[in-house]
Amino acid sequence: MATDPEPSPIPDDLRQFEALEAIIRRLHGPEGCPWDREQTHESLRPHLLEEAYELLEAIDAGEADAIAEELGDVLLQVLMHAAVAERLGEFEFGDVYSRIAAKLVARHPHVFADATAETAEDVRESWEVLKQKERPDKPRLEGVPATLPALAESQTIQGRARRAGFDWPDIHGPLEKLSEEIAELALAETEKDREEEFGDVLFVIAHIAATMGVDGEQALRRANGKFRRRFGLVERLAAQESPDLNEMDMDTRDELWERAKASERGEL
Repeated sequence: MATDPEPSPIPDDLRQFEALEAIIRRLHGPEGCPWDREQTHESLRPHLLEEAYELLEAIDAGEADAIAEELGDVLLQVLMHAAVAERLGEFEFGDVYSRIAAKLVARHPHVFADATAETAEDVRESWEVLKQKERPDKPRLEGVPATLPALAESQTIQGRARRAGFDWPDIHGPLEKLSEEIAELALAETEKDREEEFGDVLFVIAHIAATMGVDGEQALRRANGKFRRRFGLVERLAAQESPDLNEMDMDTRDELWERAKASERGEL
């Protein structure tokens, strides 16, 4: 009499991950896909960025199915880079997993050891202290990728400086500094000076965002989205008017803009 097979000790999700890894290895193997086999870390760079931004768009839209799909695409990029490295003899898939696993255990002593952390802020502070202990001679701002979007880079380096105590005591300091920098921008006469002063304004704005706990990239992305929606409404409203949007005076354009805002708020 046949007996039912014993359940596998390997969880289903782990088996799926191993299957995915096997697919990637086959694509990069001698009998695999010609396109995959010729990829390098450099050639895959734009795909990683594109997939990361598509994931952000899905997150902003709050669409769970899209988020799951885009997470898969980002994971694919990670595994593609691991496959390239394995093919070139740089490192193996397992090296990626073991390094991040070791880092997570080491940086969470309140979970895997006897340390305590009652709040998320406690965890953040502990994380930074442990990072500094791992590399005590490393400058605090070293390791911040220069390839980050400029606003994200600014918030990151200022955040590290702030954790070292290099900061104003409260929000009034950076707000006053912003007024000072805007005044200097208004007085700038040369293109070089205007660029420098404008950079200073943006730098202080990034600091204010971080001080308030605001993700500057996210805030600006949402502001861009809001403008896109409202401008689209303005164009549709203008199509019903005469003359064309390009020929309207400023007062008429302002009126259309206010109507678009009211329509978006459901007031029309």
